[in-house]
Amino acid sequence: MKSTSKLLLAAGLALAGSSALAADDKIVIGGALSMTGIQAPLDTPGYNGALVAVKYLNDNGGVLGKQVEFINIDGKSDPVTVGNVAVELIDKGAEVIVAPCDFDFGSPAGREAQSAGLVGISTCASDPLYSSWSLGDKQFTLSMWNTTMGATAADFAVKEKGWKTAYVVTDQFIAYTKSLSKYFVEQFKANGGEVILEDTYTNGDNNFSAQLARLQALGKKPDVIFVSSYGTDIGVIIRALREVGYDAPILGGDAYDDPAMHEALGEKFGNDVYFVTHTWMGPEAHPDMAKFIELYTAMHGKAPDTSFVSTGWDTVMLIAEAIKAAGSTDGAAVAKALEDGQFKLLTGDLDYGTAEEGHVPNKAAAIIQLKGGKPSFVGWRKPESLPKP
Repeated sequence: MKSTSKLLLAAGLALAGSSALAADDKIVIGGALSMTGIQAPLDTPGYNGALVAVKYLNDNGGVLGKQVEFINIDGKSDPVTVGNVAVELIDKGAEVIVAPCDFDFGSPAGREAQSAGLVGISTCASDPLYSSWSLGDKQFTLSMWNTTMGATAADFAVKEKGWKTAYVVTDQFIAYTKSLSKYFVEQFKANGGEVILEDTYTNGDNNFSAQLARLQALGKKPDVIFVSSYGTDIGVIIRALREVGYDAPILGGDAYDDPAMHEALGEKFGNDVYFVTHTWMGPEAHPDMAKFIELYTAMHGKAPDTSFVSTGWDTVMLIAEAIKAAGSTDGAAVAKALEDGQFKLLTGDLDYGTAEEGHVPNKAAAIIQLKGGKPSFVGWRKPESLPKP
């Protein structure tokens, strides 16, 4: 029987006061999040959210009676650097490692954590490769997997909107962009939809003319367009489609949850765009969201504008609750606490599978719509069935 833990505003008080004290007076969490490079729009908000969580915990007595210290060293959106950073953090005394929000960029940190016998948690890696199957029995991700993200998009398209035909574009950039399309297509077809064309794109090309020529050669327009890409290329592809008259709704994943991309699309191109992500930064998403936004704004001087900030908060609060349940920072004990617990987060209720099950993160997903370049909350969704990872 799993225990249920509420990780938000009352949690900080509950985490203090345990007698299970080690010789030192602080708990060190090490972060290898990328503050620069292509990964920064996902990792930097998570870092900012993590800082709010650390301050909140420390203001309310810390964890196991100790203050929490979060040390982040820029992973520079480079897997080799991320791995080296993780080693440096472990040498500095980190007891848990926070990895970047992606398998390709984050897995080197997870591997180093595993080698050191430590729990590692990615703030939001969603490819099922980010699992205990490939990284080890002490590695987790806060995010839903792409099985959920892709299936949520496909169910929304067919079951809610009645979109029966799709054009799918897959950026060949990283495991995330490739598997997200894979699971969308699988679920879309299982729901009775037809994919009229699957095409590829290479991140950084900034030229979508060849793909447009292949689409136009079909002589028919799809009901929906699924674009799995990353960074500024998402906006490039959407603009290219819109400029030649493809006005079908566009669907994508959490990489769309980027205010810079929304601004780049603007009022003209930022319409009828939907994406699946981690939560919505408004009170409609969670009863404690308003309080979190207040805490975040007090620290950073402005309200959060992407759900990736909440992944940082949730990761730190999840770590804190697991350490409390374990009574120590021992890697095996913390991993067991994560497996055994059920956690109520800003990014949705989370229940991990066992290490044999890959530490599958069982979660719901949030759907967001862009209108005139401005995001709005559609709602939470959880598919009844999922493609196999």
